[in-house]
Amino acid sequence: MKKLIIATRKSPLALWQSEFVADILRKTHSIEVHLEGFSTKGDILLDSPLAKIGGKGLFTKELENAMLENKAHLAVHSLKDVPSFLPQGLVLAALSVREDDTDALLSELYKDLNALPQNAKVGTTSLRRKMQLLSLRPDLRIINLRGNVNSRLKRLKDGEFDAIILASAGVKRLGLESEVKFIYRFSKDELVPAAAQGILGIEARDEGEILALLECLNDEEAMIESMIEREFVRVLEGGCQAPIGINAEFSGGQITVRAVLGLPDGSEILREKKVLSKSEVVGFGAKLADEFLEQGARELLKRAEAML
Repeated sequence: MKKLIIATRKSPLALWQSEFVADILRKTHSIEVHLEGFSTKGDILLDSPLAKIGGKGLFTKELENAMLENKAHLAVHSLKDVPSFLPQGLVLAALSVREDDTDALLSELYKDLNALPQNAKVGTTSLRRKMQLLSLRPDLRIINLRGNVNSRLKRLKDGEFDAIILASAGVKRLGLESEVKFIYRFSKDELVPAAAQGILGIEARDEGEILALLECLNDEEAMIESMIEREFVRVLEGGCQAPIGINAEFSGGQITVRAVLGLPDGSEILREKKVLSKSEVVGFGAKLADEFLEQGARELLKRAEAML
């Protein structure tokens, strides 16, 4: 194979991610790699929360169609946007080294969450973030904020919000640290990240020659961490429509797993924090999800959906 075509969204972050992967493939295989841009439904429908218009698949369907129609060989996604089940003929071929997987508060006036004034306006699209922010600060006014990272930052600078919440990975990848006066990085005990946050998922046609070329992109720790996280979400049948946070983190030979779910208004929340060894990872996501189900997680998530 002399040339690979990557199907990509056209947002600055998506293009950065695709070019990052393309550069590794070019250097590793001395192969030509071309980016082909597509607009997804999630990029076009910006006036409604994702939870109300279909969730994660809104950012992947058009790219998957391009691969299935042989217009592209692979697509690079933020893995947290990739549904658990992929169309026949496509596979999750590789997972990148994980970038900073925390959430960040960006503000032009306030240095951290505690510095925000009473009833401050905070922008985020995420039910997970909304739930955890309101559990910490019930007074906050959480306002829906869609669009790419740059457009969200512009709205902050235009004074529409006192602060906005973004994934730290996107801020770092786009080099936005100097674009805003204050950036506060939440600890994972404050805001549990989304499943697979900070990891790039490379989806590809299920063809041996393509998959062999993509093996160089795989990172073992990211694979293990995301396996636990995505399994937890899959068992709970949660996606963008559900306020769920789950994060597994390698540290000193052990894995710390934090999980949270509840109502979007933060009034009821289930939390767990576990430490396990590498030998315990297989099936742990499902086991942890079962523990949440025993505590009433299914009913809580149904009530959360009814609040949308």
